[in-house]
Amino acid sequence: MIFKEGFWPAMKTTEKQTRVGLYTRISTHDQQTLSLQLGSLREYVKLRDWQLLTEIQEVGSGAEERPKRSELLKAARRRELDVILVWRLDRWGRSVTDLLSTLNELTDLGVGFISLTEALDLTTPTGRAMAGMLAVFAEFEREILKDRVKAGIAQARAQGKPHGRPKTASLKTQQVLNLHKEGLSKSEIARRLNIGRTSVRRILKP
Repeated sequence: MIFKEGFWPAMKTTEKQTRVGLYTRISTHDQQTLSLQLGSLREYVKLRDWQLLTEIQEVGSGAEERPKRSELLKAARRRELDVILVWRLDRWGRSVTDLLSTLNELTDLGVGFISLTEALDLTTPTGRAMAGMLAVFAEFEREILKDRVKAGIAQARAQGKPHGRPKTASLKTQQVLNLHKEGLSKSEIARRLNIGRTSVRRILKP
């Protein structure tokens, strides 16, 4: 059994069963853990006497690849779920910031969130306090990223290297002017040269 000591749920029955959605995520190289995740999550739902409304299974290799998670969030926004149950936090969140953002949204929606192996239950006061600690780590993560960006820019300047977005539109100034003289609209110029309409307007501005 996977539940941590002290995290065995108490059996309870109510007139209206709690509607729960399961979310599992595995990498393309670690698909053998799917049955383990599903087995423990389903057992937990059964012990709580909840209604298993949906199961979302996601397979992905990159941190940003979680399209099916969006389906579950949409169901939560439609108030079709009362609780989302996951195997582990890293299966749900792409980063600490992303994790905190989605947990805050679910809290605002009145939808509970439980991570089985970390014993995180946002339907309880203790769980909500733990979520507050995540905000500290999220801010820490943002500060680290900002420091890395600043350090990278400073190093590039010291080495005389360009930084920032490449100025592709300015390199096509003469082409923009020529096409404008031919009577083409700004939208058509932008399409032909594969640049933004804002850039076209900026170049043509008197």
